[in-house]
Amino acid sequence: MLKNKIAVVTGAAGGIGLAMARLFAQNGAKVAIIDLQKDVVDKAVKSLQSLGAVQGFVGDVTDSAKMQEIFAQLKKNEGSVDILVNNAGVTRDGLLMRMKEDDWQTVMDVNLKGTFVCTQKASKIMMKQRSGVILNMASVIGIIGNAGQANYAASKGGVIAFSKSVAKEFGTRGVRCNAIAPGFIQTEMTDNLPLEMVAEYKKAIALGKLGTVEDVADLCLFLASDKAKYITGQTINVDGGLVM
Repeated sequence: MLKNKIAVVTGAAGGIGLAMARLFAQNGAKVAIIDLQKDVVDKAVKSLQSLGAVQGFVGDVTDSAKMQEIFAQLKKNEGSVDILVNNAGVTRDGLLMRMKEDDWQTVMDVNLKGTFVCTQKASKIMMKQRSGVILNMASVIGIIGNAGQANYAASKGGVIAFSKSVAKEFGTRGVRCNAIAPGFIQTEMTDNLPLEMVAEYKKAIALGKLGTVEDVADLCLFLASDKAKYITGQTINVDGGLVM
């Protein structure tokens, strides 16, 4: 589905990002992953290399100069950037009345500014080649909000609005942009939650179970492919019916 496409996935050293990178590689893409720590990037690249051309870059998505350097290198070496998945994200949960300004700013910087920075660098390449796909990782929390996650909700709501603006701005140049809003996805983090808490979450999900990282990756593969060539500016939930 993605034969010889150059795909960049941020925050791809583990979890949903790594699942996306793996699925893209399995479907013929040349994948570049970006994450913060060299050891985890190296480990992720090593785990994927048997699937095809996979390369890793170490960098902070909020660092405009570093991201410019990475995307310029990809353009020089590969000739294009066809797919960008802005997956890098963080949480710093806490009740609003007690939330530290640093916790607010860190979440806004990584989740929202990082999405802007990488989109800006990739879009300059995509606009010139008159083709490209940008996928931004939002969250159902950006749609419904959540107590104790005012910063996260604001950042992901911003990602959704940003994605719509990008779709309108770049559409006539053949560049599509969509947002993906996962619900409760089973990851290493959720594996550590009390069973009683997980059971309560399941009660609110129509399908009665948590999603998997592969559920999210499957949607990203579809949206990145030509099978979704007439879909842009949308926010698609992967939540088992948690939000309706």
